[in-house]
Amino acid sequence: MSRPRSPNVSEQPQIGRTIGESVQAWPARRGAPDGAPNIVVIVLDDVGFAHYGCFGSAIATPNIDRLANDGLRYTNFHTAALCSPTRAALLTGRHPHSVGFGHITERAAGFPGYSMRLPDSAATVAEILRRSGYSTRAIGKWHLAPNTEVGPQGPFERWPLGQGFERYYGFLGGATDQYRPDLARDNTHVSAPASPLADYHLSEDLVDEAITQVRDLRGLAPAKPFLLYLAFGAGHAPHQAPAAWIDRYAGAFDHGWDVERERILARQIELGIFPPATQLGQSNPGVEAWEALTADQRHVFARMMEVYAGFISHTDAQIGRLLDLLDHVGVADDTAVLLLSDNGASAEGGPEGSLDSHVDQDATEMSPHLDALGGPTFYNHYPWGWAQAGNTPFRWYKQFTHAGGITNGLVIRWPREIPAGGIRRQYHHVIDITPTVLDIAGVSPPATVAGVTQLPLHGASMRGSFQDEDAHHPRHVQHYEMWGNRGIWQDGWMAVCRLHSDSAGVLPPRPMSFDELPWELYDHRSDPTENVDLAASESDRLQAMVQQWWALAGRYDVLPVDDRRRGDRWPVDPPSPEGAEPGQTTFFGRGGPYEPSIGPRLAGRPFVIEAEIECVDDRPSGVLYAFGGRHGGYCWYLDEGHVHLEAAPSSIVSETASAPLRLTSGRHTLAVALEKARGHVRFLLDGSVIGEEEIRGLGPQPQAGSRRTYIGHAPSGTPSGSFTPPYPFDGTIHRLTVVPGIASAPSTVREQLAAELREQ
Repeated sequence: MSRPRSPNVSEQPQIGRTIGESVQAWPARRGAPDGAPNIVVIVLDDVGFAHYGCFGSAIATPNIDRLANDGLRYTNFHTAALCSPTRAALLTGRHPHSVGFGHITERAAGFPGYSMRLPDSAATVAEILRRSGYSTRAIGKWHLAPNTEVGPQGPFERWPLGQGFERYYGFLGGATDQYRPDLARDNTHVSAPASPLADYHLSEDLVDEAITQVRDLRGLAPAKPFLLYLAFGAGHAPHQAPAAWIDRYAGAFDHGWDVERERILARQIELGIFPPATQLGQSNPGVEAWEALTADQRHVFARMMEVYAGFISHTDAQIGRLLDLLDHVGVADDTAVLLLSDNGASAEGGPEGSLDSHVDQDATEMSPHLDALGGPTFYNHYPWGWAQAGNTPFRWYKQFTHAGGITNGLVIRWPREIPAGGIRRQYHHVIDITPTVLDIAGVSPPATVAGVTQLPLHGASMRGSFQDEDAHHPRHVQHYEMWGNRGIWQDGWMAVCRLHSDSAGVLPPRPMSFDELPWELYDHRSDPTENVDLAASESDRLQAMVQQWWALAGRYDVLPVDDRRRGDRWPVDPPSPEGAEPGQTTFFGRGGPYEPSIGPRLAGRPFVIEAEIECVDDRPSGVLYAFGGRHGGYCWYLDEGHVHLEAAPSSIVSETASAPLRLTSGRHTLAVALEKARGHVRFLLDGSVIGEEEIRGLGPQPQAGSRRTYIGHAPSGTPSGSFTPPYPFDGTIHRLTVVPGIASAPSTVREQLAAELREQ
């Protein structure tokens, strides 16, 4: 009901000499289209096609199932095989390479398709809806800002608030510790609100924030629709969940991944997801038969899957809390909820899994630590046999353009328009999400945004399928590329070319040329699990599809194809952060977390760190410099005046070098130098060596999501547990300079060290 206009208010202001002679007018407010619903987009991480109960999993997901039972399951939905590209495509409605996201932000390159910078010509769905009268909120994982732009120095235009979201709370990188996350609120890095000792968990924290935001929006602006983008860290490594959730699955996976795949497919057929004749995809190379494993391996690997299952069920419970809130505030019926994962299940744990993702460990090493899995101690990841089961019935994994890497379940609930409990089988891609959201919001894609002409949307709305299971979708072709793995789908046929033979990056023998890599061809209409390669019998079709792939690759900025071996660096490193001086970084006082690109890269390199400090105590204590934390890295700290450097490649292996001299109060210049060649550590105080020691723990590389730098504190501690975090330095750090890449430096005085630095 509109209020009557005040007699001193008009459409246009009338300006007189005084207020009494004037009539005021207000600028017209932006309003969303009549009937525009609220929109909630929930994104999970590394959750496979078969990891929801409503898609055949043994993992209990009653709240995701609740969405599916009240809405639709899309069983032929596809993503970009990796997190950042999928998120870029989801939020812009364009092919990921076309908006600079051919890979993840950590692997930026000086090519249009790999810049990791969303262009102004591809405004996000949040920016479009914000300009159309929506409130916009982003919570959780972002992973869409260039790695050199996520520090406190900015620039901030590619953080969420620069991409159309009005508020943000979450983590900017690709992964984080669920108990000790690296968080940001709006444009500021912040600390977690509680410690693991207080039963903190990130998934719960993110949903607490989502609930607060929805309550405020509903209470203070009930007539204004909202877009909520909620992106969990689950189920990306580290697999971490409260013990009670993990213990629910004790013994549930003792039968192993081979039997589990068979059971999942049987449930999928029973649920109507696949027809009865569907066969399992062939087992991936490197996945051993469960019965061929040792008893110790089976025990360890089954426990790892229990941890993952608890992680997913715990996340599902948080989704349930949000759904209950939508019911409580009376907006559930007028809120469209879309839920998906960003790629297939991850095989990055390798054949045996790991206590620390990407650190090789065998079952014998891991067995003594099983009770701690899922807690704050480890950065654990399950073996790739469980990832294969999570992608049932498909082959391969995240990072691959085979079905297992790009096929994900999508659930959509919108009671106003969507019938309950249906299944949709049209071929859809993540680029269809933004067109669908705009369609249901009643907003047309703008030709320009902030004066910039916009790229056309590459996706198309899925809304026609909401009420018609046979609705036509305009897509006839879709190309894929990820880390050199290539694929193209065309009217039911899928051609794929695999550069890497497994997720750990092991390559088949390199052919004489890149063009000699073999392509495979599958008829997805009768063989969705890619069991029968028709490349030989349909060679003409395959050749035409390969030629079309190259044409699309040129049109949509896929080129140049990344044909390097896994782990190879780009020929030229990306530029330093804006305004940074190459070669060294200086910090003034306590700070951090600083993202990996902000401070110099120390892992595997010699270095010198020098600090000008002032101690007010005769036995000063606290952290001076930390890179990484509980899951590996370096930590330089004082304990009762003694100087220590801890180097740790993982959560369970660390080594500490110490200086025998005790510091006292006063102002000092303290330095530590590490020589890679011999593992030689030297400590210097006011220009003189006060201690030397050999260590073997060189080149530790903390886990992804834990490669951050801290000055004056260490929020997650160290693997050795030598102090209680955050262990702040009890004096003053006036200046701390980090210089990597130092060659052997035999000098015993600071000036000679500095001279050597200048010569490097």
